[in-house]
Amino acid sequence: MYKLMGNKRLLVLMVSLILFFVLFGLTLSREKITGPEKFLRDTVAWTQSLFNRPARFVADVVQDIRDIRTLYAENKTLRLTLTQYARDTMKLNELEAQNLRLKDLLGFTEKQKAANNYKYHPAEVTAYSSDPYSKVITVNVGARDGVKKDMAVISIDGLVGRVMDTADFTSNVQLLTAIDSVKATDSASDKAETSAPTKAISATVKGKESDSFGVVSYDPDSGLLVMSKISPSDPIAKGDTIITSGIGGVFPKGIVIGSVLSKEVDKLGINYIAYVQPAADFIHLREVLIVEIPE
Repeated sequence: MYKLMGNKRLLVLMVSLILFFVLFGLTLSREKITGPEKFLRDTVAWTQSLFNRPARFVADVVQDIRDIRTLYAENKTLRLTLTQYARDTMKLNELEAQNLRLKDLLGFTEKQKAANNYKYHPAEVTAYSSDPYSKVITVNVGARDGVKKDMAVISIDGLVGRVMDTADFTSNVQLLTAIDSVKATDSASDKAETSAPTKAISATVKGKESDSFGVVSYDPDSGLLVMSKISPSDPIAKGDTIITSGIGGVFPKGIVIGSVLSKEVDKLGINYIAYVQPAADFIHLREVLIVEIPE
């Protein structure tokens, strides 16, 4: 009995397969399809489109998220690269500017060595005093480098100031603008110029060293240097270059201080004063030279 039932099932399966292939063949061979087939095909297509739209939307959203993450990662990398590029560019510009300054400084020292026997200690300005009234800068050379108190400090343009105090590896430099005209005294006295760093500087005119003399101090009202104690017979004139005279033993002779802008009678009506434009830039100092006079 079980065998008969198994044969029937096999027979039904075979008949079904035959009918399927017959119907499949008839469908392919016919150019026209029936109404039920059209309905079935449209229904299946509509159902597929119904599910396909949300699927595509989800797929697009997922792809957009992936694209956003990719763009975010790329933008982050580009920002880091741009930041590094900007940092490197700034560093390169600074190095190029420093290289030019050092070349000028080297040329200046070689020229000065040929003119005199002074020893120069190159130094880099590392800090400006936070107190605007102290007018002090810090440089990266000190006592270990042979720097001593009251040594003159210059730039390639002219006189900057003098060493106020030293540590082993750094020194504080008092700028020329700290030499207040109110505190100015006759610099012909060695003691006066050596003991107080705010005293005026003895000066003369380049090319007229034998005929011109005065003392230079800073005038905070005009922002200029003032050369005072100029005798009526002094040939100093507008445009002349003011240099250190060497009197007093602190500032070596021949260092450029500035150029004469004008000359007028002093308040007492006896001597003359001259307003002098400083040669050095006291605000943008980067590298300076400390002058050592050989003993």
